[in-house]
Amino acid sequence: MNTATEPVIVIVPGLRDHVADHWQTLLGDRLAEAGRTVLTVPPLTEDALSREARVAALDKVVSQAEGPVVLVAHSAGVITTVHWARGSTAQVRGALLVTPPDFDTPLPEGYPTPETLGEHGWTPVPRSPLPFPSVVAASSNDPLGTAERVAGLARDWGGALVELGEVGHLNPASGHGPWPRAEELLRDVEAG
Repeated sequence: MNTATEPVIVIVPGLRDHVADHWQTLLGDRLAEAGRTVLTVPPLTEDALSREARVAALDKVVSQAEGPVVLVAHSAGVITTVHWARGSTAQVRGALLVTPPDFDTPLPEGYPTPETLGEHGWTPVPRSPLPFPSVVAASSNDPLGTAERVAGLARDWGGALVELGEVGHLNPASGHGPWPRAEELLRDVEAG
């Protein structure tokens, strides 16, 4: 049972949705096993690249939470979160925003082009301060966003920047499954 001092954790995955050995999935499982209430934005079966559909899916999950929430977003899930925050009135205690991509510049081959992202509503990425505290975790060698660009996003969103070092995009493809530091950063977010 969730209490007023223990917010619901909402997991916001990126465009590749759920990956079993991803740190987000593993974190959600560990927190649930510890008795926390964890809700996850489900994969989209239609309009998977639609920003509007992803924002609506996040809003639906948050509306199911009883009491305040803490958002744990990775990659495009971060961009979903900042788009959602512009119109939300939900009670958000804070957000852990991990390795946001830079959708305003070309991504590596195999990812959507800036034109495709624009056509699906992702750009421009909101740059106004978020209405809740946030921690933005940045990699120094993320192929989807330079450290400088991510630092600029953190600053514009009013978030505390945490530099992680060379962790790539902090996903299984960059050699990361379990990420124990996520729990430490989550505690920081929950502490305010």
